Amino acid sequence: MRFTSETSSNGVIERHFILDEITGVLWSPTSGTVGAPLLLSGHSGGMHKKAPGLVAGAFHSVTAYGFTVAAIDAPGHGDRPRNLQDQRWAEAIHQARAAGEPIAPIVIDYNMSLAERAVPEWQATLDALQALPEIGGQAPIGYGGMTLGVATGLTLTAVEARIAALSLGGVFVSDALIEAAGKITVPVEYRIPWDDEEFDRTSGIALFDAFASKEKILHAHSGRYNQVPEYERVSAARFFAHHLGRAADTASD
Repeated sequence: MRFTSETSSNGVIERHFILDEITGVLWSPTSGTVGAPLLLSGHSGGMHKKAPGLVAGAFHSVTAYGFTVAAIDAPGHGDRPRNLQDQRWAEAIHQARAAGEPIAPIVIDYNMSLAERAVPEWQATLDALQALPEIGGQAPIGYGGMTLGVATGLTLTAVEARIAALSLGGVFVSDALIEAAGKITVPVEYRIPWDDEEFDRTSGIALFDAFASKEKILHAHSGRYNQVPEYERVSAARFFAHHLGRAADTASD
């Protein structure tokens, strides 16, 4: 892992890094992070590691709870080139949307391809992050994401024992994700965008039901998937603080 830049503002240090072909960013409190939980943040499809909502959530987690937060660009997103097949999927989605046709079948195939490629990249990133002295191998780990980030998070957590809690919301549900959810036993907070015509409520509830976790919470919020209320962002950080702990010197919420 090679850090390429570092900036600091409002108590948060932001460092960009490169790991082989992976491009990512790490946010941490200026007061130090030893022993603090590490959150992995998966961005939505078509977005990148510094999408506004992702950054806002990262800053809140860092400043309110002293967490460290990492995000990486999915294959073909952000600073990473898109291959020919990915370009075809993206064009098919735009064409279907323009024609008023369902995009779910295309997005499901595209997301699962991206998720399968992203899993070993997240594992390599996690190995590198745990090798940093300011994080270490004992830091409890959580994962949060939306849409593509959900598909990636479920696929990753089904095979990665280091992830101890999940906070997710909004995804096109497939049989593969239902199967992955059945392998997940860590605490889960799942959000459904109740008014989004593209996301079927019934499928979202079925996915929630499929989690094998003994502790799981279902939230439904008004609006579309990209209109997540601020209180949900606060809830996600509080959920992770409850299940992962937090830096001892942070203020009480």
